[in-house]
Amino acid sequence: MNSRRDVVLLITHSGDYFTVDRVFAALSKRSCRPFRLDTDRFPAAIKIRAHFGNSGCENWLEYGDISMRAEEVRSVWLRRIWQPKFGEELTPEFQVACARESLATWDGFWDGLRSARWVDDVERIRAAENKLRQLRVAREVGLRIPQTLVTNDPAEVRAFFYRVGGKMVAKLLKPLSYSMKGSPFFLYTSAVKEEDLADLETLRHCPMVFQEEIPKRRELRAVFVDGRIFVGALDASKYAESTVDWRCGTPDACVWENHQLPPTIAEILDHFMAKFGLTFGAFDFIETPSEELVFLEVNPSGEWGMLERDLKLPISDAIADALLADDPS
Repeated sequence: MNSRRDVVLLITHSGDYFTVDRVFAALSKRSCRPFRLDTDRFPAAIKIRAHFGNSGCENWLEYGDISMRAEEVRSVWLRRIWQPKFGEELTPEFQVACARESLATWDGFWDGLRSARWVDDVERIRAAENKLRQLRVAREVGLRIPQTLVTNDPAEVRAFFYRVGGKMVAKLLKPLSYSMKGSPFFLYTSAVKEEDLADLETLRHCPMVFQEEIPKRRELRAVFVDGRIFVGALDASKYAESTVDWRCGTPDACVWENHQLPPTIAEILDHFMAKFGLTFGAFDFIETPSEELVFLEVNPSGEWGMLERDLKLPISDAIADALLADDPS
């Protein structure tokens, strides 16, 4: 039995690629044991045991031919927590119940890792995913934010549309895709036209986010890792005017360029991340034609693989360094 506390747990899913592989490779060069945990393989291919008693508790995990105790985990990279996969032998109703119990079991297992260093803690990530809280904190620390309305009231949307001069976009509060490839079902940020105002009754089924459309010179993805910032920029003039969201453009249009944030903005991001207690975050900004930066959102487990792939930015090494930093908390 290995009693060393040298395991670095990489929490992801079996369909994840590139980013988790890069971090695994970066960690393999250091004095630790990276352990990839594909959460969608539980409970079919992963076994968990948690023993509790008055004398203490133990948590074990087995995945393939590898097993580990919670006490061996030095640090955790929370990349993704995924829904379990079930076969057709389970009815849909039973699948729902099994998925709920599986995710609850994971929550208990994460609690058994509370003494490890997390990048980042589950509860902190969940708190930071609140887009309205992000906007409030961004404004408090000094970032410019777009005028924003969240509502299920069609009349409010119409009034807001005219208040921003007919330049308005719509998007969701929660993402529907979590990878470099995206998802077959994904609602991108999209422009709202005046004719769309006649079809707002569906808001009674699903409230949405509406924002003023910010004129853009560039779109920035700024990846914050434990105080280090890596930035990629897209030249907005290189894709169609109708493309509000770069993710729905053609691959040839998404040519990432190296970029840097002004020192004042970089300092503000330090304060922003401290407010949420986060080590990692992927920020989205718009740079206006007058070179002002407008904060859109931060994803506390956001995508960065394209920046390392296309710009050779050492983000995976920065994450590995953060995972192995001293003073676990």
